[in-house]
Amino acid sequence: MIELQGKTVVISGGAEGIGLEIGLVLGRRGMNVVLADIDTQNLAAARDRMAAENIATLTVELDVALEEHWQKVARQTLERFGKVHMLVNNAGVGGAAGAIESYDSASWRWAIDVNLMGVVYGAQTFVPLIKQHGEGGWLLNVASMAGIGGVPYMAAYSATKNAVVALSEGWSTELEEHGVKVAVLCPGFVKTRIHQSHRNRQARYAVDKAPSKQQQKIADGAREAVQNGIDVELLGKRVMEALDGGEFYIFTHPSYRQLARQRAAAIDAAFERAAASPLLKDILEQEIGPF
Repeated sequence: MIELQGKTVVISGGAEGIGLEIGLVLGRRGMNVVLADIDTQNLAAARDRMAAENIATLTVELDVALEEHWQKVARQTLERFGKVHMLVNNAGVGGAAGAIESYDSASWRWAIDVNLMGVVYGAQTFVPLIKQHGEGGWLLNVASMAGIGGVPYMAAYSATKNAVVALSEGWSTELEEHGVKVAVLCPGFVKTRIHQSHRNRQARYAVDKAPSKQQQKIADGAREAVQNGIDVELLGKRVMEALDGGEFYIFTHPSYRQLARQRAAAIDAAFERAAASPLLKDILEQEIGPF
């Protein structure tokens, strides 16, 4: 088991759902917990929930798409707890749904800024602080099973979650020498309110058109899938199990394994075809580069 007593974790999107549950699990292991979220009302309720379990907690308002907000969280974290040892990049939105032509630029920007740039800003802000004290630490990025492949009619969500997986893979090697362990959580459906992401959609990403019938149908299907997902309590326990075990990819739904195998097999078969191509015969023995 990893030693967490007295160390500090910062969790974006920490006011409810996956973020709050991870905070509770880590707090029970002795961590100081910083919950950062755009929803201040939920933050207040989360603070009370943590206090009921005697977990040292700081709550801070955070719009993850604004780099200056991350700097504010960092300042308040250091003022309260002195050091930070773990960052959980959890905040995310389901984004818009629909066919290729139905996506508007504001919806693309919303998903990219929150799901991708929120992770980037969080890492850029807190990883240097984790490196600074030389005690090592952890970076946990929350992606999705949608980050392991594309999902039809969920282009923005799939694209950003795939990006989070790729970032995590690269950062894992980059941060190894600094004693910072990276993990990426790729859950299937979990009983959260991600299907209601629009409740916190910032005004700068607003659109003035109602969803189409197709978009509403997709949204209804997503809501049903989420409501039939696993409980966040199970996910929290799984995350703790994986962190203790030093896992990089953290999966919650073994039933999705076949989809990952099919994708891997298709990629391998494509390489076989490339190897058999007369056009590529002169580079068959070329040394593998940094990728």
